[in-house]
Amino acid sequence: MSRSELKILPSKNTPEIILNPEGIINIRGRSMIANVTEFSRQIEDWIEEYICNPAELTCIDFHLEYINTNNLSFYISLLGKIAFIELKNKKYIINWYYEEGDEDILNKGESISLILDIPFNFIKISDHSLY
Repeated sequence: MSRSELKILPSKNTPEIILNPEGIINIRGRSMIANVTEFSRQIEDWIEEYICNPAELTCIDFHLEYINTNNLSFYISLLGKIAFIELKNKKYIINWYYEEGDEDILNKGESISLILDIPFNFIKISDHSLY
């Protein structure tokens, strides 16, 4: 049995995170988490339980407007765990949204994709109100 939905509200330096057991994972906002270990504990616990019994399709949406370099390892670790969903014969997709002209966010997504050897869908947003 998967956990119930976990929702972490955003702050000035942390993103909104929604983890839904029906296969919806949303990360949105600014990611400048000072204490990544403390912040990530409940998220990692939820993911570890989720991958034991994942939905048929897990959709991970990243809508980050800023991510500092120190937080990249958190997302690499998180997505590395989610990749184990394939071992349960389930599928996942990762959508990495970036604002048109924001090469920094695009490059960070491309880096994570390359490091983990996981395909991402890179989706350019030209209307900031959709972000």
